[in-house]
Amino acid sequence: MVGEGATEGETRTARAELALKTLTADLDPGERLHRILEQALVFCGAAVAAVYTRSADGDALHPAASAGVPRSLYGLRDSYPLAGGSPVAEALRTGRPGWLAPDEVARSAAVRRQSSQDFSLGALPLGDDGCLIAVTERPSGFGPEERACLALLAEAVVCPPAPPPVDADDLPASSFSLAMDSGHVAVDDEVLDLFGLERTDFDDKVETLLSLTVPEDLPSLMSAVEPDHMSLGERELEFRILQPSGGHRWLRLRARLLPSGGGRPARLVGTVSDASKLRSGLNDVGRVQRLAAALATAGTVRDVGQAVVEALRAPLRADRIALAELEGDRLVVTVLDPPEPEAWPELWRTEWRSEWPDAPVRAMPTLGAALSEGRPAVWPAGAALEPALAGVGPGGLAVLPLPAGGRTAGACLIGWDAPHDFAPDERALLTAAAGLAGQALVRAHAFDAEHELIGMLQRSLLPRRLPRLPGAVAVARYLPTTSGLDVGGDWYDVIPLPDNHVALVIGDVQGHNASAATLMGQMRTALRAYAVEGHPPDVVVSLANRLLLDLETDLFATCCYVDVDTEEGTAWYVRAGHLPPVLRHPDGVTEVPVSETGPPLGVIRQAEFPMSSLRLQPGTLLALTTDGLVESAEVDVEDGLNRLAAGLAAADPSDLGLVADDLLTGANRSDDVALLLMRFDGMDVLPLRESWTVWRVPEAVRHARRYTRRAMRGWGVAAHLDAALLIVSELVTNALVHTDGQVRLDLTLINHRLRIAVADNSPRTPIKPASIGWEATGGRGILLVEAMSDTWGTVPVSGGKQVWSEISLE
Repeated sequence: MVGEGATEGETRTARAELALKTLTADLDPGERLHRILEQALVFCGAAVAAVYTRSADGDALHPAASAGVPRSLYGLRDSYPLAGGSPVAEALRTGRPGWLAPDEVARSAAVRRQSSQDFSLGALPLGDDGCLIAVTERPSGFGPEERACLALLAEAVVCPPAPPPVDADDLPASSFSLAMDSGHVAVDDEVLDLFGLERTDFDDKVETLLSLTVPEDLPSLMSAVEPDHMSLGERELEFRILQPSGGHRWLRLRARLLPSGGGRPARLVGTVSDASKLRSGLNDVGRVQRLAAALATAGTVRDVGQAVVEALRAPLRADRIALAELEGDRLVVTVLDPPEPEAWPELWRTEWRSEWPDAPVRAMPTLGAALSEGRPAVWPAGAALEPALAGVGPGGLAVLPLPAGGRTAGACLIGWDAPHDFAPDERALLTAAAGLAGQALVRAHAFDAEHELIGMLQRSLLPRRLPRLPGAVAVARYLPTTSGLDVGGDWYDVIPLPDNHVALVIGDVQGHNASAATLMGQMRTALRAYAVEGHPPDVVVSLANRLLLDLETDLFATCCYVDVDTEEGTAWYVRAGHLPPVLRHPDGVTEVPVSETGPPLGVIRQAEFPMSSLRLQPGTLLALTTDGLVESAEVDVEDGLNRLAAGLAAADPSDLGLVADDLLTGANRSDDVALLLMRFDGMDVLPLRESWTVWRVPEAVRHARRYTRRAMRGWGVAAHLDAALLIVSELVTNALVHTDGQVRLDLTLINHRLRIAVADNSPRTPIKPASIGWEATGGRGILLVEAMSDTWGTVPVSGGKQVWSEISLE
């Protein structure tokens, strides 16, 4: 194993020496430096490589060029004082390379660490002129062979001189000078010709040039012309501009930000050239950086595939690109471009079971061999390949194994229809792209898996289904945020209550993390428990507030609690720092009722939560939501509520599911969103009710029986008196014997079902005995109630309980 490793390292160093020999003397110095830094990515496993040179005054080191992912991801600064203790300055002062392991990087104050991934850093002096910095995420860091290879590359670096002050009125060919404070840009006639502008039509404003840029390329271009994003040092990128004919034209920008000083503002100076004439430089740092930047922000496996397609297909002029994950012996395709099945070989079409095909590696032995070797492989036109691969690239095929963490994470297949020659520069681009894509694919797969786990956790904390409601229909929707992996704190609940009441609850816990999700589950459970006990809305919310304070958490929560009486068509609601409900009346008119609100839960112990009333007519729609639906960085809450009201006004309330889906169309996904809708229809048949307080007198049970007999005769259901009177006798007797305080008897008749309920002030639930001997003097009452009832049970009510029984009168 040692011999194999040494051979591999020697091969790596030898390949780097061979690549350096291909850098001809006529190369532009800047181009030569970029090529060397690219080789640090390819041969040394670096995620980013940068050269820092002395400033004009010699007191600091500034970046002159870089390759790979953006330096800011690893906290590499825009300036290092030579007198400081940074590894860059230390390497230059001592003349010796410095190597920092992940724990040393974490302790170094000179590195503003942004990445959550552990990484190692190397700093190599470049004589007295500057330093070469390299960063790797490999667990073993830079080994002896990688260090030797970096030393070899450092010897080949020729540091560019510090830039002299630039006179905006004396520009070289194809150049520009942009004043960062005013946006005024000075350009020569060649740059104007590239943009298709006449000197008389140009107003010297950078916005005029930016307006000609293809919208998809504008963010990357803006990052170069906005001072907040442009770091000191040279930058290079390619972008497209719109042509009068409707087509696109590729341009290349090379620029350097010069700091302000001597009464001059900071200026961005550089050149613009026609990138379509520079296609021979396919491995230039611009394309690698563009791919690295796109992969750095790719969150999902699909995003990684799209980034690879956009970075490679147009520059390589390829006809097909496929990206697939390797799972066991099968390639699970994540992205195909073009996506049409007829553009791909027959084997791929027969395996097209879902959106993308699922191809077995054993059906393509050539591909399997390339994946086993782990190195990019190319086949020219006419090569002997199995049909599944020959159809991908009849004019040329490139197979890129995607390495990650010592294994092959997947493969990228690139095919051409016309005969294609693979130049050395093109192979270098493919090698660098494969390394970047492999690491990104593993991160994205972990992101997808974690996002699915988080979504499953979120769904488990919310109701699986909503209950059927008397005289009303409710639907709910929840959309998790797409801007991260954290669990949101939004929740909703629908709680059936006695006497045809229903509680609608919606809330939002501060934060997006596991603590917020845990607290959300606790608050939902607490509110449900307090509601079922029979407390009014203000008491329910007040009790939840005290509970949250007793939990001693730093988080707070907002909440809106609505108690709807579906018999009377009325509702009382309480707001704890939350959005008000939005009503849509039967005539289509919408309303955002004005009401007082209490503070958020968990802020003030002795808080007051005022109640407000609502009147509901049959056909009224009530909407509760969280701020993610109505508020964003561009829209304030009032405008968002008005937009929600307008959406309700235009909706057809007959299908609440469609209404909810329409309201969520275009929702802000930077925050999670909860939406709860209820349509009040009114009850077709109102229940008949009678209630009586049982006095603690010797004749109490007889009085309760007589009261029940009178009520049932009045309702015309006296034929079922015997069963009802027996149940009343047993329930009232139990309450009088085993509890103290007031006892209340409630009778309810609806839909040929009689409900008998006896409430007392004891929270103890009656226990049904497992068995009763013939000599026992008690315990038979609950057994008799169970035998005579269709169903029975007990619920907590206001510090006590209610034991109820239902019997069918049909």
